[in-house]
Amino acid sequence: MQAVVLTNFGAPLADQRIEPPVAGPGQVLVRVCASGVNPLDTKIAAGKADHAQARLPAVLGIDLAGVVDSVGAGVDGYAAGDRVYGMTGGIGGVPGSLAEYAAVDARLLAHMPPSMTMREAAALPLIFITAWEGLVDRAHLGNGASRTVLVHGGAGGVGHMAVQLAAALGATVYATGSAGQREVIEAMGATFIDYRATGVEEYVRRYTDGEGFDIVYDTVGGATLDASFRAARAYHGHVVSCLGWGTHALAPLSFRAATYSGVFTLLPLLSGRGRAHHGEIMKEAGALYAAGKLKVMLDPAVYALDAAGVGAAHAALIDGTARGKVVVEVAKA
Repeated sequence: MQAVVLTNFGAPLADQRIEPPVAGPGQVLVRVCASGVNPLDTKIAAGKADHAQARLPAVLGIDLAGVVDSVGAGVDGYAAGDRVYGMTGGIGGVPGSLAEYAAVDARLLAHMPPSMTMREAAALPLIFITAWEGLVDRAHLGNGASRTVLVHGGAGGVGHMAVQLAAALGATVYATGSAGQREVIEAMGATFIDYRATGVEEYVRRYTDGEGFDIVYDTVGGATLDASFRAARAYHGHVVSCLGWGTHALAPLSFRAATYSGVFTLLPLLSGRGRAHHGEIMKEAGALYAAGKLKVMLDPAVYALDAAGVGAAHAALIDGTARGKVVVEVAKA
């Protein structure tokens, strides 16, 4: 089958013909129709993502959407012809979705809503799972209490999922962004905060009477995570970050008696633990999409499954020209 392969870190991707996989016990063989492209893919290709534990030669592509070709022993709930999606490989030595077929752990998959396109489905898994794990699994949003939620980077990949998810779960949502992102953020149901024009103390005073936000989701990292500690509500505030990898002073958080959680979405793929929960989260994404409560911002560019096409897709992320989630179109559904 046709695949795009990373043979050396920092080197151009290569077109290769490789043996197609076979569905083993507990696996589903999927004919890939679309592959989502994430910033992590570009970092893996550059050799700057040791935490992803990539093993060369590697078929990248973390997010997948496609059609079930066959199922392995012990798999229930899937049959040939089913349209499925999930975050299924591309790290830890597991082949990804930049190939015509992928054999994936059935626990990671969910059925696509009938109205969802393959491009939309391929764009969703990593960013939605990351948003869900932060807001629901760590911060326990959705337990019935009225909450204020601040999302840093509200127009980004994870950010625009977190904004919509928080709104769907009944929160009052605020999101930071640049001036040019105001319309996008407000359209998703959040109050826009221009982080360049408004300091953290000012927007905490303006929108929470100085009390702070119940939940702060940092999708940016670095100084933004430091600002998140200062934006959390005293006693009850909770800060979540999917990029909490730097060195940070916890004093501003501790002085508020607030709490912090990290999100590491790759852990089930790397460890084998918690994979069924990823499939459950994708079912939740499908339900929200079907109810009209979830939309994915897609970059309009079309990229093909070849080294040139995938290379151009990666370049669009690196140079910042992409306007929404980038997707490689592998095959027609």
